[in-house]
Amino acid sequence: MKEIVEELKAIAGKRNVFAGDEIAEEYGHDEALNVKHCLPAVMVKPENSAEVAKILSLANEEKIPITPRGGGTGLCGGCMAVPNGILLCLERMNKILEIDEENHVVVAEAGVKLADLYKTVEARGLYYPIYPGEDTATVGGNVATNAGGMRAVKYGVTRHFVLGLEAILPTGEIIETGGKYVKVTSGYDLTQLITGSEGTLAVVTKAVLKLLPYPKATGTLFVPFRNLGDGIKVVPIILKSRAIPATIEFLEKLGLNATENYTGIKVPINERVRDEAEAFLIIVVEGKNPEEAFKNADFIGDICLKHGAIDILIPTTERAGKELLKLREKTYYASRDAGATSLIDVVVPRGEIPKFMEKTHEISRKCATVIMGAGHAGDGNIHLAVLEPDPDKLSMITREIYLIGKSLGGAISAEHGIGCAKKEYFMEMEDKTKIELMRRIKKAFDPNNILNPGKIF
Repeated sequence: MKEIVEELKAIAGKRNVFAGDEIAEEYGHDEALNVKHCLPAVMVKPENSAEVAKILSLANEEKIPITPRGGGTGLCGGCMAVPNGILLCLERMNKILEIDEENHVVVAEAGVKLADLYKTVEARGLYYPIYPGEDTATVGGNVATNAGGMRAVKYGVTRHFVLGLEAILPTGEIIETGGKYVKVTSGYDLTQLITGSEGTLAVVTKAVLKLLPYPKATGTLFVPFRNLGDGIKVVPIILKSRAIPATIEFLEKLGLNATENYTGIKVPINERVRDEAEAFLIIVVEGKNPEEAFKNADFIGDICLKHGAIDILIPTTERAGKELLKLREKTYYASRDAGATSLIDVVVPRGEIPKFMEKTHEISRKCATVIMGAGHAGDGNIHLAVLEPDPDKLSMITREIYLIGKSLGGAISAEHGIGCAKKEYFMEMEDKTKIELMRRIKKAFDPNNILNPGKIF
């Protein structure tokens, strides 16, 4: 490994290669709650694609495992290094290379943080709507995990905005897929195959991303319901209306209380409503101006009141609305602060959310374990924070929850990926023919299995 370190220094420069105690602890983990931390033998921070290609070629020749890393904000251990391997940290590759206003496209390197991407394109009157809830996440990490987030109900997920990629194979070969166009039927769609592959097929170094015109204003609603079933029943009615929201999120009372305590934000609803309500929708609408946004919010508020809502809260300013949205954005941190030991992101058909949550509450009561629920009501993605310190009991609870999701026509991950946290359950519950096909694809891209080994499979 000493020889490898010297070769890496020759490629990326001495300042950008770290070994042993030189590697900071923060690079030994992501935000997963139940994955053991692990530092690599060496970490390298390349500056450009040519350096990445040389590093991968070296690792492939020496058969050294190599793990790509973006912002380290993932929630399933997808960027966890291996102890005898190389951590390929892409944070220095953080340039926005082009904003094509005519074609509504941005070209960004993998290490660009979402916060910087949003700010740069918005200054040009353009909009990248994918918002996974953590703006320190990077473009490359979002592509690798096919990140979703709170605006998926209207705009979809990352793959719907990836037009093309520059990606580097484990052999060091550089490929370009797609381009500044929406439609293409020229052979297999490698852009979409690499998107969501969690760094196991190739290292994404650049992405060509679709942009939209920037919405001029937003309006937010906070809507209490007596139970989650009433709240979910109104969602398809809203989605059939003329004012399709960008965001429809749900919170249960336990999660709301925990997040209010964590953020210090108190929802200004009266105590009678607070006592009566067990579930809450947070809805965000957009408009060409504040008047249109407020009109759309008022229209959707009327729909909710006609279909079981106890009350409606519509803040009069965008700033106040964003404060309410923070209650949903910060649920992960609130649950972690409250002692959560696992975060689960099951997806089920939207209409099955109440049944899924009812069965989850049964598990909670049976196991005497606190489980807090929140999620994306518009697309069926449910986030559960499990507060269970016993590892064996936690594993049993997790398996039961995944089995419930599968039985309702869902899957064990909607947007966080499999990583190393969920691979045991993925291998157990996924169709074996599909897994074998995925293994063959992995083998075709990475015959020496050096690229992010131990993830997914």
